[in-house]
Amino acid sequence: MTDDRLPDASAFLASIVENSNDAIVGKLLDGTIVSWNSAAERIFGFSAEEIVGRSIRDLIPDNKQSEEDRILAAVARGETMPTFETVRRRKDGSLVPLMVTVSPVRDAAGTIIAASKIARDITDRKRVQEKLDDSEHRFSLLADNISQLAWIADSEGWIFWYNRRWFEFTGTNLQEMQGWGWKAVHHPDYVDAVVERVSHCFETGKDWEDTFPLRGADGEYRWFLSRALPIRDEDGKVIYWFGTNTDVTEMRDAEKRIELLLLEVNHRSKNMLAMIQSLARRTAVSGSDFVSTLEKRISGLARNQDLLVSQSWSNVPLRDILETQLEFLGEAVGQVSLEGPAVSLSPGAAEAIAMALHEMATNALKYGGLSEEGGSVRIEWNIVEAEGETPDFVMSWCETGGPPVSQPERTGFGSRIIADFPRTKLRGDVKLEYPASGFRWTLRCPLPNIAD
Repeated sequence: MTDDRLPDASAFLASIVENSNDAIVGKLLDGTIVSWNSAAERIFGFSAEEIVGRSIRDLIPDNKQSEEDRILAAVARGETMPTFETVRRRKDGSLVPLMVTVSPVRDAAGTIIAASKIARDITDRKRVQEKLDDSEHRFSLLADNISQLAWIADSEGWIFWYNRRWFEFTGTNLQEMQGWGWKAVHHPDYVDAVVERVSHCFETGKDWEDTFPLRGADGEYRWFLSRALPIRDEDGKVIYWFGTNTDVTEMRDAEKRIELLLLEVNHRSKNMLAMIQSLARRTAVSGSDFVSTLEKRISGLARNQDLLVSQSWSNVPLRDILETQLEFLGEAVGQVSLEGPAVSLSPGAAEAIAMALHEMATNALKYGGLSEEGGSVRIEWNIVEAEGETPDFVMSWCETGGPPVSQPERTGFGSRIIADFPRTKLRGDVKLEYPASGFRWTLRCPLPNIAD
């Protein structure tokens, strides 16, 4: 029974072919085009009158001709070519990207007599794909070249992507790190707390921030400031988490150094105040010009503090200390010679030796080897072998050419600065000599005592 509403089957099939959005082309086994629908005309630019009877190879770029060889061979074997992506040439010579399927056409007896080619123009899809590829490329460039380690997790906290920095630092791969595999590079002393805090954020949708050590590919741990933000859809539902880990090892070390420095400054400030108080008391008792003498001693301390601060309270070269403390001598500094190897002093040793040097220079300028033009001071230091396992540091001050010298009848606070202070501070021996030719001072202590 037939339905009068239906058109003739052949006419109906022809209408379907003609109105398809895809190019439907019939070709003989030698590639000759025998049918060409409207979509083919729109996609390729040839009308049916222009193209029917010509070879399908006229549409194929030179570098794609081998495709047609494989297609015709497959059709001859009765095989349908699986859909594949390729390009073909339009009438104007431009190339059009296509998705193509080719099937054999059989006659009533089942003999393969031709091939049917269906081609879909994928220009728009390719354009979108190129934009996506470009966007992904830009994202990769950004994500892989930022200084932070970065990662993306799903709404449950399952990490499925890391940037290249992560893998370079940890020496791992995605297979090892995906999901919760990242726990393997966390320090065992911190990982449980990290898991607890980040899990809470994943559950509540709150921003996450934490600081903890991660193990690098070299086996060493470095500290990272880590943050993760939830990425939400238009309804406010968390769909992803984006996280970064910023290396703050040097920053933490610097903060610790600053903290230690502040403690050191606090400690030394208290010591300095106590020292100034002692200087004031002793200077007053000595009966000398109180203000002038105290100012000079405090000035010597100040110069030494400036030098220590410039060295960030680390070891200071001895020669720098000497030159700083002798600046106040003015032209008389030319009468002082310095000789010795490169030696650095700890802040404590620098204070003790600097105070002694300043006191001896002041005395030499007033009464000793620098009080006359022909006088001189020779300062020498060296590192010498000692009976113990460590060598000794030896330093001397020798005046010549000044007024005759004799043993003082009494010793004042200045003598204590020269002798007692370095002896106690450096746990060494200080020797004072008063030959007629000039005052001599010698310090000897274990080398580690000036550097600790």
